Amino acid sequence: MTTTETPETQSYAPEHPARLQWAKLAPDVYKAMVKLDAAARQGVDPVLLELVKIRASQINHCAFCLDMHTKDALAAGESVERIVQLSAWEESQHFYTEREIAAIALTEAVTVLTDGFVPDEVYEKAAKHFDDTELAHLIAAITVINAWNRFGVTARLVPGHYTPGQYKH
Repeated sequence: MTTTETPETQSYAPEHPARLQWAKLAPDVYKAMVKLDAAARQGVDPVLLELVKIRASQINHCAFCLDMHTKDALAAGESVERIVQLSAWEESQHFYTEREIAAIALTEAVTVLTDGFVPDEVYEKAAKHFDDTELAHLIAAITVINAWNRFGVTARLVPGHYTPGQYKH
C-alpha cells in the first residue's frame, strides 16, 4: 500500500472470468458428480471431510474449492488456526488428531501420485484409524474432491462468491 492508499481505496487485481460453465454445459455429468459426492461422504465425519477437501484443494491449487470448503469448515465450527496450519500439517501435527493426520496423509498420497501408487505405510496408518467401510468412503471422498478440483482449475471457476452451505460437494 502506498502512503495515499487506504484499505478502502486499495486497488486489487481484476477478477478473471470463468473459462467454461462446465456444469451448465454438461448437466448430467454435474448431477452424477453430486450423487457420487453424496455417496462418498456417507459415514465420513463432516469436519474431517472438510479438512480433506481443503488439503486436496490446496495441493491442486483449486481456488474455487478452497473458497467453498474453508467457508463451509468455518461455518461448521472449524478453527481458523487449524485451516491455516493445514498447508503445513507435517510441521504442525499438534493441531490435529492421529485420525485426522492419517486422513490428511492419505489425501496427499491419493492426490499426488508421483510415485505411481499410495505408499503402504500411508495406507496402513489410515487403516489403523478407520474401519474398512470408513476407509472405503474416505478414499472415495478424496477421489471425488480431486475430480471436483480438476473441473474447477480447468474451467477456472471464480472464487469469492460462495456462501457456506450453498452446494454440497
